[in-house]
Amino acid sequence: MDVLVYLIPLALALGFAGVLAFVWALKSGQFEDPEGAANRILRDDP
Repeated sequence: MDVLVYLIPLALALGFAGVLAFVWALKSGQFEDPEGAANRILRDDP
């Protein structure tokens, strides 16, 4: 049971880091054009 003293804060910290990474990805425009890359690979542009 003593290990929970370490595991609970670690789990909360990792969850918070994941939320921060997701917010950063939203703000930096990572999800602006999800169809662009899929359509770009099909074109025959030189």
